[in-house]
Amino acid sequence: VQEVLHVAGVEMQLTAAVSFLTVLQEESVSIHTYSHSFLHIILQNLEHRDAGVSNAWLETLLAVIEALPKETIRHEILNPLVSKAQLSQTLQSRLVSCKILGKLANKFEAHIIKREILPLVKSLCQDVEYEVRTCMCRQLEHIAQGIGAELTKTVVLPELVELARDEGSSVRLAAFETLVNLLDMFDADDRSQTVLPLVKSFCEKSFKADESILVSLSFHLGKLCNGLYGIFTPEQHLRFLEFYKKLSMLGLQQENGHNDNQLQLQTLEQEKKYISVRKNCAYNFPAMIVFVDPKNFHLELYSIFFCLCHDPEISVRYTMATSFYEVAKLLNSGVYTIHKELVTLLQDESLEVLDALVGHLPEILELMTNGGENNGSESKLLSIPDLIPALTTAEQRAATSLKWRTHEKLLQKYACLPHIISSDQIYYRFLHRMLTIILTNNVLPVQKAAARTLCIYLRYNRKQEQRHEVIQKLIEQLGQGKSYWNRLRFLDTCEFIMELFSKSFFCKYFFLPVLELTHDPVANVRMKLCYLLPKVKSTLKIPTDKHLLQQLELCIRKLLCQEKDKDVLTIVKRTVLELDRMEISVDAFQKRFYENDLLDQEKERHEHLLLEMEQLEKEKQQNEGRSTNINDKMFEKKRRDSKTSSVLAKSVTHSVPGSSSGTSAGKEDKKSKLVRSQSFSTQALHPKYSNIDKCPNKSSATGYTSSVSGMGKSCMLSFSDDSFQTHSMGSSGKAAFPSSSSSRNLFNSADQKTNGNKESQSRKMSM
Repeated sequence: VQEVLHVAGVEMQLTAAVSFLTVLQEESVSIHTYSHSFLHIILQNLEHRDAGVSNAWLETLLAVIEALPKETIRHEILNPLVSKAQLSQTLQSRLVSCKILGKLANKFEAHIIKREILPLVKSLCQDVEYEVRTCMCRQLEHIAQGIGAELTKTVVLPELVELARDEGSSVRLAAFETLVNLLDMFDADDRSQTVLPLVKSFCEKSFKADESILVSLSFHLGKLCNGLYGIFTPEQHLRFLEFYKKLSMLGLQQENGHNDNQLQLQTLEQEKKYISVRKNCAYNFPAMIVFVDPKNFHLELYSIFFCLCHDPEISVRYTMATSFYEVAKLLNSGVYTIHKELVTLLQDESLEVLDALVGHLPEILELMTNGGENNGSESKLLSIPDLIPALTTAEQRAATSLKWRTHEKLLQKYACLPHIISSDQIYYRFLHRMLTIILTNNVLPVQKAAARTLCIYLRYNRKQEQRHEVIQKLIEQLGQGKSYWNRLRFLDTCEFIMELFSKSFFCKYFFLPVLELTHDPVANVRMKLCYLLPKVKSTLKIPTDKHLLQQLELCIRKLLCQEKDKDVLTIVKRTVLELDRMEISVDAFQKRFYENDLLDQEKERHEHLLLEMEQLEKEKQQNEGRSTNINDKMFEKKRRDSKTSSVLAKSVTHSVPGSSSGTSAGKEDKKSKLVRSQSFSTQALHPKYSNIDKCPNKSSATGYTSSVSGMGKSCMLSFSDDSFQTHSMGSSGKAAFPSSSSSRNLFNSADQKTNGNKESQSRKMSM
């Protein structure tokens, strides 16, 4: 190899550099053998005339240094470096020496670095070539970490100060970036007396004489402001904030009356630089929120946030979409102030922006709907009025594009919506759309994502009629569809059903429709079904599902006897062996299946809970309707009785309470059920929704109705949260039943209102 490398071309040199590194990483030889046989070949090729080859060998050497013992590094690398770093050597040799010195700083003790490495570092910092000074300046960060804070203050900082005033713009840029990266190593005095004046100087010159540093300054501004936060005076704090605002708007102000060709050329040259500056400002926006304090966001930074979210450049809006979640977290209870920008980015014309935003969409929506301290369950959707149209528009735009991965990602994230919006809104705006995607889309990952999200929507749907309608459509349009492709998607959907629902739910609605596909005319459908049969069998419980087990065994026998396709028959035989080895769970808990049975029990409890809540909701609506009818009758009677004499009116006054109290006695059971429904739903909620404000005391039946409907609404919203499924039904046993006296008080107060509120003190009812 060594003989060939003398005359080898560029490609062979590059391959040899990579191969030598691979030999080291895979430990093909001992480190002693490697340093004896390979190291000197690497060192010989460092100064190859081709820059690409030289850099490849340098990368190999820097990786080798990590594994070599100190003595070998000192004799083979450090000692020869003294001569190669001299001014008499070539430019390439001195550049290589800078990078090697930066790597060696972490390999030796501080006193060795001070004695043998720092003199070379100082010499290279004063080199006549600006490329060498720039390269050495960028290695000062590694050297400072090797020598510690004390030597950094006395040796490295003076060099950085001098390099920051260098005549070469690239040297000044390197010095500025190194200063920012070393801020943590400087004490408060160094920051206030040395670093801060330099930073102010950079900021002042960036717009006038030194625009080369503008992009780097905008990128590091967030780190710089927070690093120097403790030493800023109020005036300096305001000055840096104004500087950030100026950078955020750079290039957006139109020049008035300047249309010369020279100015147009200058604008074209600066356009990319200004876009990069605004992009960096978008990147630093979360850091600037910390700088000004989230409480002052609306006053100090909201206008900049608005402009960056509406920036004409896609890259700027993309960066804002990427950092949107961080901004929402920092604002916490003030997150409601940026809901319009969320809608704007969801409706952005660029799918790249949408893709960046969707990554944390569930967390953002959760913060938006629940982040505010005063945002209760009832105000979930009110805080983002345009959310649903924005979400549907985003999905439709992704669907019509060729970027199916973005569409798939969007559908997966939309699975969070049951925790954000109501069941009816999901049913009418999203659920049928998912079914349409499964039936019409041509991309398999997109169809599977839509199927899983649809199953999640079905799980949290609160109306049995709607659930039955969706199940019927899945069976008819997918399971019994004309296209074999739809029938394959039905089997995929059944897998998600088994994952998300209880075993009893699957057996009740989907077990037999799945088995019907054993007679499918297409071999691929029968083959996929065979792969699914073990999972299907695992949903059975003995003795409850004994008849279903018999149906399964019958279908398998038919497949074994009647199947003509060789591939399907092979899979059937393999599946039969697997089914024979399976153990079916029984109704009672078993130690082997304890965790699975417990999880299935929670799913089943959740499904029963939805049914019971729907029934209680219906009872509540019926009671409200009846109480409304009673009020209407009483009003009509009052209108008729007002025409009689005062004596007759007085006798009627005595007769009405008797009749209403009799009515209340007849309706007391219904009221008790309603109160039980409220108390049951309250106890079954997630803890964060359980602290529902107590209803204010009212003296009229109307107040009672409105408070009940308010509690019903909060209960409905609270049940969109997934975490309530961990609460058992047993915890809701302690229900608050209203006494007969409270029932009488309720209707007596209504009568008093009917009679012109003759009694001065209204009776109060507690719920």
